[in-house]
Amino acid sequence: MKNQKILACLLVGTMALTFVGCKGDGTKKTDANVKNEIVQEVTATPETEKEPVPETVSASLDFEDGNMGFVSLYTQSADADNSELSIVDYNGSKALQVKNMEGKVPYVGFDATSLLGADVAKVAALEMTIGTDYGNGGFSASSGNILTWTGEKLEETKYDWSVYLDTKNPNKAVAKLDTGKEFIADAGNIFIICLKTDNGVTEGNGNATMYIDDIRFLDASGNVLTANSSVAFAPPKGFESTGIDLSNLAAVTNAVNFEGFACTGAGWAQNGFEMPKEILDALVPGSVVEIEYTSENGDMWLVMPGAAAGWMRVGDGTNSKAFINNSKNVAQITYEQIAEFCGEDKATWGTTMQCEASGAWEVYSVKIGTKSPVYGLSNPVEFKDFACKADAWAQNGFDMPQEILDALVPGSVVEVSYTSESGKLWLVMPGAAAGWMRVGDGTNGSAVSYNGKSYITYEQIAEFCGEDKSAWGLTMQCESDTPWEVYSVRVGTASTMNMLNNVVDFKDFACKADAWAQNGFDMPQEILDALVPGSVISVKYSSESGKLWLVMPGAAAGWMRVGDGTNGQAANSDGIAQITYEQIAKFCGEDKSTWGTMMQCESDTPWEVYSVSVGQAAK
Repeated sequence: MKNQKILACLLVGTMALTFVGCKGDGTKKTDANVKNEIVQEVTATPETEKEPVPETVSASLDFEDGNMGFVSLYTQSADADNSELSIVDYNGSKALQVKNMEGKVPYVGFDATSLLGADVAKVAALEMTIGTDYGNGGFSASSGNILTWTGEKLEETKYDWSVYLDTKNPNKAVAKLDTGKEFIADAGNIFIICLKTDNGVTEGNGNATMYIDDIRFLDASGNVLTANSSVAFAPPKGFESTGIDLSNLAAVTNAVNFEGFACTGAGWAQNGFEMPKEILDALVPGSVVEIEYTSENGDMWLVMPGAAAGWMRVGDGTNSKAFINNSKNVAQITYEQIAEFCGEDKATWGTTMQCEASGAWEVYSVKIGTKSPVYGLSNPVEFKDFACKADAWAQNGFDMPQEILDALVPGSVVEVSYTSESGKLWLVMPGAAAGWMRVGDGTNGSAVSYNGKSYITYEQIAEFCGEDKSAWGLTMQCESDTPWEVYSVRVGTASTMNMLNNVVDFKDFACKADAWAQNGFDMPQEILDALVPGSVISVKYSSESGKLWLVMPGAAAGWMRVGDGTNGQAANSDGIAQITYEQIAKFCGEDKSTWGTMMQCESDTPWEVYSVSVGQAAK
């Protein structure tokens, strides 16, 4: 008997090594299941021995066909990683691999609407397996969320998942959809999987690579719904960026494209074109040259080789510095910067405009337009249910509720989220005592429009409809010169974001905390040096309330909040908060040596900061 047991054990070991892996139907089988079936097979009597029947667990998506067109990275969150997606062999079958590329948070979107069609409304729960790997044999716990965007308004709901034990990696993740938060058909409903907490970073394993497999859409009876994996991801509103990263930049309105301006160069090599008349005409005081580009070192500037003042670089850091966004893919140089070095008379600038960078570079487009403010809204009030559309030159809108009338005060701005074929959108006040009135159409003032939003200030409305807002009428409408659709309208206190150059990064400033809790770091010398009159602190962050400000805990004037709305107001736009040197000096004292050595952040809701920098505001 002892020998038989030894023989059985040897057979188990040998067969386990032979059979661990995929079942014949492509679904996964764990080592424990395989060993259990082998033991049963070896110890069975000849009379009862039968061929084992493999368990069949179907999936809506198993990636075995190699399709992943229904998947897309979501990069609009401030902490989003630009991860690499691919289908690879993992744990005995095919799986979607999500490789972390920047040490941030991977967000992976799945187009449930396109995958399921009308059946998307039947989904009661989501199931899937999620695993992680560090490539070094190590293991660390990780966790994240399954985010569903449901209903007509794409309301986001969070469901948790985790991989907490090496012996449960991969692990099953389940999201049972909350009542009232189910998918509906024909509304662009999706779900997003994110890896939010990765303990590998602090435990020396680096960033996890995430694997997603065997996704099941289950109806209320637990039946697996069939998905069409050949579909392409159709991004819903808000999933993709509607414009460029405008951090550190101005909005460019009434832009004229420099047609055909696309070229490349090696480091310190110039390339460009003769300026056509429409570009020369657009170069006027208050205009800005905007360059979309890539470069090895992230920099970009202009060269004016035919200037009467001599061959001239502008924006290279010697002859001023270009304004460059945090993504380092858009550079702006103002008319005034060119005029400072090439002369006040643009007729002496020569006829050629070139680009250059310190490393190999490529320029994709150049345009010239009016330098316009990038607006932030403080204490915004939503114009509830303002969603409508119309054809070109047709108006549509609603009566203004009391909270919107109350919010329309000097210093406020109306923000309209929209799409239109021409990119233009303005307001119509049909009941104004001054008469039926367009505002922001270019005749009666100009709206500032960028990234799918249009801004019209209280002052613009007052200029054409009268100083007394009670004479504006009760109705607010929208209009464009092409077919248009408006998704939402808000009114809030306007703050103007600063253009920043000579930016110095506060290295390794990344932290988070709960509501009304502070976190931060001692300021290094380069940040102390950068904090001079005219400078601005720029914080990239997320918070539930949308608010973020600074705390100077060691100020000689006392522990001090700055930019919280009591001690000044931070300017906020698209996850960027700006606090000026002058705001800090007002509350902490004119002598920055009395501010203390530590800079902290805080919000009235849980918050996370991803980076901090100090730059010089444009004059």
